Amino acid sequence: MNRPQQKTTGVFLAGLLLSSGLGATELVYTPVNPSFGGSPLNGAWLLGNAQAQNDTKDPNAIDRASLGGTSTLDRFTNQLESRLLSDLLVDARNGKTGSVTTDDFIVRVINDDLGNLVVNITDRLTGEISEIIIGQN
Repeated sequence: MNRPQQKTTGVFLAGLLLSSGLGATELVYTPVNPSFGGSPLNGAWLLGNAQAQNDTKDPNAIDRASLGGTSTLDRFTNQLESRLLSDLLVDARNGKTGSVTTDDFIVRVINDDLGNLVVNITDRLTGEISEIIIGQN
């Protein structure tokens, strides 16, 4: 190819490129955080990343490692307490009353004159009392 033909071809290609419709659009910011208008599907991902980066410890939190190492005696005691409470509620359903005292709670089950089942739970540490009334309706 000779020089004038290359020049003509170059001008033609440049004209072709410049004449094609180049369009510009507005630059639109889309937030990621759902608190600021982003997609709600990003919430779990953002929370997971934040928790993974969080290395501070709550000084008032219970150490979960100490809970996992319960002894066989502790597990047996917990199962026995659970069984006694279950038996107490079954007996109460049959019209009998009774109570169970554990290290943490005192549970009293009473059938009142109206046919209601009343369960009083006393926290032995704080003395707080909770009462649950189950009607016969």
